[in-house]
Amino acid sequence: MIDTHCHIDFEEFDHDRSEVIKRAQKCLDNVIVSGYSNDSNMKALQLSKDYEGFIYPTFGFHPVSSQNASEEDIKIAHNNIKKYLDDIVAVGEVGMDYFYVTDKTLRERQQEIFKGFLELANEYNVPIVMHVRDCEKKAVNIIPEYEDIPYFVFHCYGGSLKTAKKIMNMDNCVMSFSTMLCYSKHHQDLIEKIDLDYVLTETDSPYLAMTKEERNEPINVTKTVAKIAEIKNMDINEVNEITTANARKIFKI
Repeated sequence: MIDTHCHIDFEEFDHDRSEVIKRAQKCLDNVIVSGYSNDSNMKALQLSKDYEGFIYPTFGFHPVSSQNASEEDIKIAHNNIKKYLDDIVAVGEVGMDYFYVTDKTLRERQQEIFKGFLELANEYNVPIVMHVRDCEKKAVNIIPEYEDIPYFVFHCYGGSLKTAKKIMNMDNCVMSFSTMLCYSKHHQDLIEKIDLDYVLTETDSPYLAMTKEERNEPINVTKTVAKIAEIKNMDINEVNEITTANARKIFKI
């Protein structure tokens, strides 16, 4: 199994990060740490060096942070993606967040920055991990503009089934499902109707734990896989095999 999206570089893990990683190593093949900011990107890179062959990094800039970032901050993010191109497995997470951000000017700023990262991924033929909350349809409409991006990952997909069907009509797009599957009826209804060939698994640790009091961690991706198997009435090993193969193909790990 692979946790294709987590943030174990965050301070929530500072006191027991090595134990969290050891628990993951017992059950998972790999963990992808998704960069969130310039500092986060470098921490993700260091973790990949410390746990070579197990942890892989992506470099991005979260949209809610990017809207207030300086041009210099974004330039640094772009330059680091180019500099560490051989170390990262994707650009991301990047995108637009229309759930938290309703201001039109800030949304336009998010989109402008997102397109900059899309152009970079397109130029260097790198997969992109997208945070496109409450604007999944908008992201789908943008995708055809970037023909040289090998894969588009809709991180923590929570859009409509109608948009999911459009995504499944594109052979270079997948949707990632998190531990939210264990308690969100919307996500459960979605996964029931989505072909596993278009599915990745993740935790988004430390977020999206079973309860608000808990801290999520990568090993809980096993719960995501088990829930998919339960909903689809499939053998857990088959679900694991398909979703793991999808991750290996996209991220080349």
